[in-house]
Amino acid sequence: MQKIESQPKEICIILTYRCNAKCNMCDVWHYPTKAGEEITIEDIKKLPSGLRFINITGGEPFIRRDIEEIIKVIRPKTERIVISNNGFFTERIVNLCEKYPDLGIRISTEGLQKTNDAIRKIPGGFDRTLRTLLTLRRMGIKDIGFGMTVQDMNCKDLLPLYELSDALGYEFATATLHNSHYFHKLDNVINDKEMVCSEFSKLITELLKSNSVKKWFRAYFNYGLMNYIYGGKRFLSCEMGTESCFVDPSGDVLACNGMDEKIPMGNIKEQTFDEIWNSEEAEKVRNMVKVCQKQCWMVGNAVPVIKKYLHKPAAWVLKNKLRVLLNKEPLLCFPDKNPE
Repeated sequence: MQKIESQPKEICIILTYRCNAKCNMCDVWHYPTKAGEEITIEDIKKLPSGLRFINITGGEPFIRRDIEEIIKVIRPKTERIVISNNGFFTERIVNLCEKYPDLGIRISTEGLQKTNDAIRKIPGGFDRTLRTLLTLRRMGIKDIGFGMTVQDMNCKDLLPLYELSDALGYEFATATLHNSHYFHKLDNVINDKEMVCSEFSKLITELLKSNSVKKWFRAYFNYGLMNYIYGGKRFLSCEMGTESCFVDPSGDVLACNGMDEKIPMGNIKEQTFDEIWNSEEAEKVRNMVKVCQKQCWMVGNAVPVIKKYLHKPAAWVLKNKLRVLLNKEPLLCFPDKNPE
């Protein structure tokens, strides 16, 4: 049996499924959790220390009125915290960052104003996003940025939004449509794959042109998103449930949030984290991950293995950075590409 580390390196905590947005690619707002049934401070205290990274997400995590107490509990447990949110609760975000200025804030932004507001269905949402980010910048918060889920409807805004983030000195995270129990969606689909991937190709070129090593590796991640859209096999094996995991609002510890069905390893309300992580049920779930055919490529399941098996993405980065320096296009090959 494969030896499993005594704990993961990264954890994503889904604080709530309550959300004030009504995004077209996510139906979580149709199935909100009840505040009294969500994971508590005492539950979160059970999570291990010595982590590399914790992501806080939802739903909309700033709907939780106790988010400051939650951050106080998890701050000593990890090197870095990023909160993924929709930027609506500006005052709460600002107040939290005043107390914890080393927090990362990623505001989900689905394009420029018209596109973003049409997808997320928050009136004035783009304006609120930009005002929140600019306020954080004036405060001196450094780890801030946009997070965009790319689809047919917004792909033409991909490069402009990146250019805006780059000009402002913000981080820029990307994803593309996925289906899972987490989103309560099994019908998300990209119809014009060539169009969407053409925009990703432009972004990859711009990332490789930069002087930032971090952006070069983001180019590789976006290359993986193109491969996923075309139906290709993952570039790197999935090690969810080993390198990282999720904890959902009910306290269930999940190897992954990308499966069509929710399959818990255990529940943090009923067991210690060590009991869950080293249980027979956890091993069964890991074995399911090994044979999973979904080939998901999301930040949560791709970045940990990019870091672990750095030699493969590094080889791609070096080769394609050199090509861009020589005014050649990056090599973007998709052997499993489905020519629809």
